[in-house]
Amino acid sequence: MTESEIIAVELLAEPPAYVEGIDGVRIATTVLGDGPPLLLLHGYPEMRDMWHAVAPVLAERYTVVATDLRGYGQSDAPSGDRYSKREMAADQLAVMGRLGFAEFFVAGHDRGARVGHRMALDAPGRVRALAVIDVVPTLHMFDHVDRVMATSYFHWFFLALGGGLPEGLIRADPERWLRSRFVHRWSTRDPLTPEVFDRYLACFTRAGVIEATCADYRAAASVDLDLDRADAAGGARLEMPVLALWGADSYVGRNFDVLGVWSDYASDVSGAGIASDHYVPEEAPEACALHLHDFFDRIGVDG
Repeated sequence: MTESEIIAVELLAEPPAYVEGIDGVRIATTVLGDGPPLLLLHGYPEMRDMWHAVAPVLAERYTVVATDLRGYGQSDAPSGDRYSKREMAADQLAVMGRLGFAEFFVAGHDRGARVGHRMALDAPGRVRALAVIDVVPTLHMFDHVDRVMATSYFHWFFLALGGGLPEGLIRADPERWLRSRFVHRWSTRDPLTPEVFDRYLACFTRAGVIEATCADYRAAASVDLDLDRADAAGGARLEMPVLALWGADSYVGRNFDVLGVWSDYASDVSGAGIASDHYVPEEAPEACALHLHDFFDRIGVDG
């Protein structure tokens, strides 16, 4: 790792501040830098450490707030089906409010991008601009299921099963499952350093986290879809600027017209593919940070 990556890993590995979300759920939070507020949201099966190589660059210009979503990392993992993207987004809105930020930028990868999308729909007056990394909207994904999608994204359907089956199977060998999400997903290259993987594994195997992350996927296939369909039927669109980044070698990059799809959901969309697979902030941190920096800087000047 470079010196800046080591510094960032150490900062993110420090005991987090706990900021209250909704319903008393404590959200693990790290704040870096100074300037306009920028909320960073991670994906599955990760935590805020995924920004370890991007956060130091952004913190030179922004107040970076990196959080663990409810049920992930070191945040509280309430039991039951309390993982709709609306609830998860409400946590983040509460955190930013408690930190004194009425309006802010958001960048999310994977699940974090889906939480960011819902947040921008539910609280458009607070999200100044949104960056989504290697996703197309949940509704579009479920409406375009084919053999390739079901094979590449089989975990969407596996994790959404009820009855405790996915939780039980994952708990039988959590390290193998976690490694499969990275090394054997689409590429053969491990995008993680051993230090970061060990952090992911330690937090992933905390009491309640595997169950909570499965509940996240069950919500995506049920209540989240209901909310998304209602928004689509009502003509809801994102009106703030949206940046879509994707891995040129990822499933999303190879199978979707990413900008075209997001243009069906948002009025002001720009973006680019980056030479990486799915884990763009970890596989191509320099390019990812540059795109985010340029996008939010432009909004800061123009907006």
